[in-house]
Amino acid sequence: MGNNIIVGVADMKVSSDLESTIVTYSLGSCIGVSIFDPVAKVGGLLHYMLPESSLDTEKAKAKPFMFADTGIPHLFKAAYKLGAKKQRMKVVVAGGSQILDQKGFFNIGKRNHTALRKIFWKNSVMVEHEDIGGNVNRTVRLELKTGRTTLKISGVGEKII
Repeated sequence: MGNNIIVGVADMKVSSDLESTIVTYSLGSCIGVSIFDPVAKVGGLLHYMLPESSLDTEKAKAKPFMFADTGIPHLFKAAYKLGAKKQRMKVVVAGGSQILDQKGFFNIGKRNHTALRKIFWKNSVMVEHEDIGGNVNRTVRLELKTGRTTLKISGVGEKII
């Protein structure tokens, strides 16, 4: 199965190593953004926690992958450096649950998703598949050899996207 490249919380990884699978675990209210260019065979995965870096500008400087508005551009730019092109990208988005916030008081999951949609709309990025909301944890795996994205949802099982 090759190497697993683990993406932690507020983290991002991009690779063109065809023997690797990029994976992020336990997406609750956080959102995972998986991108893959089938021609360049370049893939990346971002696991961000919060919608806007303006919530904590100091933290955003230290950890740009924590926020949608700083993490998403970093993800795409890192993939471009390895030869990926935006118009060929297969984009998969997962997460945005209401885990700790059952009453929806903070709506972090929803706000995270709204931030992503605004950024993608402004930059003409099309999403191929979304699995958002609810109150489940998700794991996302991106296999670089095939570009296959697997989504594992707690209590539901695994599906290939």
